[in-house]
Amino acid sequence: MRVARLYDSTVGKKAVMAATGVLLFGFVITHLLGNLQFYLGPEALNAYGRNLRHLGALLWAARLGLLAAVLLHISAAVQLWRLNKQARPSHYEKLTAAGSSYASRTMMWSGPILALFIGYHLYHLTLGAHLLHDADGFPLVYQNVVAGFSDPLASGLYIVAMSFLGMHLMHGIWSMFQSIGWNHPKYTPLIKRIAVLTAALIVAGNISIPVAVLLFHQ
Repeated sequence: MRVARLYDSTVGKKAVMAATGVLLFGFVITHLLGNLQFYLGPEALNAYGRNLRHLGALLWAARLGLLAAVLLHISAAVQLWRLNKQARPSHYEKLTAAGSSYASRTMMWSGPILALFIGYHLYHLTLGAHLLHDADGFPLVYQNVVAGFSDPLASGLYIVAMSFLGMHLMHGIWSMFQSIGWNHPKYTPLIKRIAVLTAALIVAGNISIPVAVLLFHQ
């Protein structure tokens, strides 16, 4: 009951947003590091895929946990947006948010777009029936990545989605620090610069793979 009452408050919803955001950010970093093994060649990336499959139930538990984090993150965001909208006087609705960034103004729709993309991405490169497997039934991750990103439309969609991810991370990282009270004129500009740099590196790392496939594997 106490947990439910806490979640009903704005502070509780912000705490859920921050906690799930940290989990999802950790996944984004881990996922990127795994994907970058593409540059080590087929043997390394395929071995990485086999090792993940060997986790069995643990892998599915992690996937379900990430799905729960995504749903909680979006749910808390929508509820906070509604609370803010209800609290805002109607005569302010047409004013421009002078202090907000483009990333912050797109958070409400970049999140759901990314959630839809995750579903497509799982089908495209992880769970789809079209994927290639070796004789033991393990996915040929490297070959599937090359085949998947050889389609310019699929690569373009991925690059656009990663741009949305970058904007989402850019705002999410520094707003997370705000949620825990690190909001000071002396530190906030530095935190924002770190958030921009971190988001840019993540986006660059992710989109480098489809770009490399289009340039060197055609």
